[in-house]
Amino acid sequence: MNPRDKNKGPFEAHAKEYEAWFDKNRFVYEAELRAVKKLLPANGEGIEIGVGSGRFAAPLGIGVGIDPSLELSEIAVKRGIVVHEGVAESLPFDDDRFDFALMVTVICFINDIKAALRETCRILKPGGALVIGFIDRTSPVGRKYEQYKTKSVFYRDASFYSADEVVSFMTEAGFGNFSFTQTIFGDMGEIDDTEIVKEGYGEGSFVVVSGEKKQNTEGES
Repeated sequence: MNPRDKNKGPFEAHAKEYEAWFDKNRFVYEAELRAVKKLLPANGEGIEIGVGSGRFAAPLGIGVGIDPSLELSEIAVKRGIVVHEGVAESLPFDDDRFDFALMVTVICFINDIKAALRETCRILKPGGALVIGFIDRTSPVGRKYEQYKTKSVFYRDASFYSADEVVSFMTEAGFGNFSFTQTIFGDMGEIDDTEIVKEGYGEGSFVVVSGEKKQNTEGES
């Protein structure tokens, strides 16, 4: 199966529902944005891998994205993002191109996470940062998503990971010097006010990890 086809289907067919989630869960979305921003480099050229409709790239000032979903990409373009069609496992960019890369709630949909992280490492400059935001599989929200994912049009085929697993994948791909933030400390459906953002992981259901590309990753796989 072409990796381009496996997980873009739900987002192509339910783009409006995807967009509506951010409006319905405004405080969750804003907390996730703040958690990501704390670890995102303030300068340099960045790319969001799995940019979707640009809900994160646009407010965070990221001008380039890549996504397999044409429906969501069209929305991102309207938000000012230059979007390339493609998948994380095969990025159409030169080596050492970007200063940083962002993935938000994307790794659970990637077919080959090891290949995707190797590709991300390849397109980053030495010392460049990869920032990943995700639902921790071991958290309350993660366990709930896992339990009911067969009933979700988006998460039916998703694979959730713990923070330790994500760090392990990133280390293998050539990243180090990790930093963490976390947020969403209650049930998403009950959050109706500003949610705090803390350092570390193990408490919040939404975790952000930042890792730096090692200066010499030649020969690593």
